[in-house]
Amino acid sequence: LNLFQYITFRSALAAIIALLISFIFGPKVIHMLKFHHIDEKIRSTGPQTHLQKQGTPTMGGVLILIAVLLPTLLLANLTSSYIQIIIFAAIWMGLVGFLDDYLKVVKKYSKGLIAKYKMAGQISLGLVIGIILIYYPDSTQFATSISIPFIANGMIDIGWFYIPLVILV
Repeated sequence: LNLFQYITFRSALAAIIALLISFIFGPKVIHMLKFHHIDEKIRSTGPQTHLQKQGTPTMGGVLILIAVLLPTLLLANLTSSYIQIIIFAAIWMGLVGFLDDYLKVVKKYSKGLIAKYKMAGQISLGLVIGIILIYYPDSTQFATSISIPFIANGMIDIGWFYIPLVILV
């Protein structure tokens, strides 16, 4: 049981669990989505190459989120602020993706969630994460610093430009 103290072991085990979740539940989820006709509807005005996507199951992101979050919750150090931020970001973007698919499949909006609302969701997430990282850093010495390889001291403090960088990333 000492193995669980090593992050490399926990990381490898998390990857294996995520793979097993995908392999075991993936086909079942795809079958269920096809059975309930939760699939892509392609607009006839789009490119002809997109027509082959007709009938492809959608909402598979739920499986991906489960495959990522379950091993994280089981094996990661949940007291780490970085792990908490990653979980928060995954759930936030999962909800944006779910809303997009829901609008396409259930509400029959062909475009799903409008691009400006998707961007608003992503930018607001970046803003929240940037503010958290600035106001609650693990080390005040590196609160707004970024590492640049091949320069003298390797760190540059970018101040408030840190938030736009987090939004971009």
